[in-house]
Amino acid sequence: MLSSIANTFSNCFKIPELKSRILFTMLVLAVCRLAAYIRIPGLDGAALQQFFDELGKTSGGSVLGMYSLFTGGAMENCAVGALGIMPYISATIVIQLLTAVVPQLSKLAREEGGRVKIIKYSRYLTVLICIGQGTLMTLGWEHPQSIPGFGQFHGSLVMSHDHLWWYRVQTVLILTTATLLLMWLGEQITERGIGNGISLIITVGILARLPAAGRGLKDMFFPAGGESQFNLGHAILLVGLLALVIGGVIAVTQAQRKIPVQYAQRAVGRKIYSGGTQFLPLRLNFAGVMPIIFAQALLMFPQQILTWMATASPKLAFLGKWAQMLNEGALLYLSIYTLFILFFSYFWTATQFNELQIADDLKKGGGYIPGVRPGQATAAFLHRAMSRITLAGAVFLTVIAVIPIIMSREMRIPYQVSAFFGGTSMLIMVGVLLDTMRQMESHLLMRHYDGFLSGGRGGRSGPRLRGRL
Repeated sequence: MLSSIANTFSNCFKIPELKSRILFTMLVLAVCRLAAYIRIPGLDGAALQQFFDELGKTSGGSVLGMYSLFTGGAMENCAVGALGIMPYISATIVIQLLTAVVPQLSKLAREEGGRVKIIKYSRYLTVLICIGQGTLMTLGWEHPQSIPGFGQFHGSLVMSHDHLWWYRVQTVLILTTATLLLMWLGEQITERGIGNGISLIITVGILARLPAAGRGLKDMFFPAGGESQFNLGHAILLVGLLALVIGGVIAVTQAQRKIPVQYAQRAVGRKIYSGGTQFLPLRLNFAGVMPIIFAQALLMFPQQILTWMATASPKLAFLGKWAQMLNEGALLYLSIYTLFILFFSYFWTATQFNELQIADDLKKGGGYIPGVRPGQATAAFLHRAMSRITLAGAVFLTVIAVIPIIMSREMRIPYQVSAFFGGTSMLIMVGVLLDTMRQMESHLLMRHYDGFLSGGRGGRSGPRLRGRL
């Protein structure tokens, strides 16, 4: 097995085009990582780094920890890339949602050259988001205690309060420029490298936390002082759980329901196109990691608001108990968290999967699903099938999302370790690595080499959900 994988990797460097793409991708990713270590002038990044180190041992599932995860540690270093690539991702999500609900944008997306314009709108919106978030972050660094999640931080991150306005303008420009640079580098990877550039930048940032997770794992079994509460049995269970989670994520990420589509023989001009059977793939985990991100973002604010109201007025002190019930890992938190993931799984699928348009395109192309009438009946069939598949995907997302929280709260495992047993980290890494391997495999198969996935044959489609939903 290992020799086969090593042989496949060696074959990648025998193809000049693929070799140049891989080397280009590695070089650009190394440049992207520099943005997480070059600190902004005038800020005490060491103090913030120490705060995040302590925070990572006990929590990290909050938006604060999630944002630090997406920036690859740049936020906790007060680095130039502290905003990370998140503004661009947020802009892209907003444009996608608007495209699904605004008829003008939906029409533009279907026109020739419309996608280029939509990408341009996403870039413009990215600049606005960077300026807004950069301004809030710049002001927040002056008084970190006012930022949700920084309540235990003491002092200011600004080394000198002289010329504050120059510090603010300079910092906002640096943060915005760094994010736009990361966006451009990600697009260069997508165009000239291998894999999706934006996703790879996030994945590399997540993988950069492996050394910290390794140190946390070492401290679990070999603490500096005292006897460890973990033994060999726990280590075996952790390895088994990790293998089970990785296998499950890979299987569900690739799983799809293949809907057969029959095309009748038709004539277009003087050409006659013969009929045939093709398949319409419906992904089990269509929403990807988005429901978890939305759920985490929404659950952070109620707890912070209730805590602030309880401390602001003695008459509202009873709200402090509600705030404790919304702490990460509490029963009420997990219940609402689960409901939010289920809701956003259906919400994201409903906004991105347009069964009416698919049914209309099939009808225009002379295609039909065997046993289902074209038009409205086809749309209803696709809606019913996608709804049932989405339920299975949403339940899987919920299980994966709560594993790190339960491990951290109930089993007393540092969050920097448990984060690699599920949640956004595992889903993003597995999804991005599978996509990159598929692209590398396509280059290998064109040159008659075996690929990564099942020897280059049959593995690309992933497991199928058999049966009729």
